[in-house]
Amino acid sequence: MTRFTAIFEKRNDLWIGYIEELPGANTQGRTIEETRENLKEAVQLIIETNREIAQKQMDKNNIVREYLVVHI
Repeated sequence: MTRFTAIFEKRNDLWIGYIEELPGANTQGRTIEETRENLKEAVQLIIETNREIAQKQMDKNNIVREYLVVHI
């Protein structure tokens, strides 16, 4: 489980949401609840896509791959 900082702004009839620590993770919705769920999906898609791109670009013979836990 990873925690991110979500920012929500009310603009006219919509809520705008984005993740402070993850550029590109942003969305909108008619309610804050809808925006929150959309934002969770956006974060998952960005991380999955970045992981796939990185794996395709790696020389699999010369890498060490491990999970890194960072507490902030």
